[in-house]
Amino acid sequence: MEDKLNQILKGIQKLENQLTFELQKGEEEFFYKVQKKRVRFEREIKAKHRLMIKRVRDYIRDAAFLNVLTAPIIWSILFPAVFMDMVMSFYQAVCFPIYGIPKVDRSKYIVIDRHYLSYLNGVEKLNCAYCGYVNGLIGYIQEIAARTEQYWCPIKHARKTRFVHGRYSNFLSYGDAEGYRKHIETIRRKFDDIKQ
Repeated sequence: MEDKLNQILKGIQKLENQLTFELQKGEEEFFYKVQKKRVRFEREIKAKHRLMIKRVRDYIRDAAFLNVLTAPIIWSILFPAVFMDMVMSFYQAVCFPIYGIPKVDRSKYIVIDRHYLSYLNGVEKLNCAYCGYVNGLIGYIQEIAARTEQYWCPIKHARKTRFVHGRYSNFLSYGDAEGYRKHIETIRRKFDDIKQ
């Protein structure tokens, strides 16, 4: 049973990697290249994009009233997010070396690159930077939490969960007391699959 679960989880991870690869195919279709984390469009394409920009005043005028009204609520999340970013980065910087856990590379999760799109106005670019930061931050924090869970409590749940993170396949079966005592130290150090 354990091998079947691990096979399924590894299959899901492989499919997620394939999905990410397919979603990011666009360089040829939309005439851009990514070089040293910078996105560069062909000159003609960039000129076409600039023609499609919507002025900020038109953008705000055309926005749904409730969207404008709720924007401050969305943006209020930024302060706790930045605080959480600092706390989690500090936590892993201090604790992970002590536990022997490889650190999570923040730059692989928080990607802010939509500001290179010339067809977005300033407000749209700011909103896109916000979304890239907050969603990336959630992934970054989730990976730190997953590695921490693998070290401190690598036991699968008995009840169904809506989400299973990438470290879960290393966890021990729920109720397997003998396996837990026998393998806990091995599981705590099983991070050889992480590419640094």
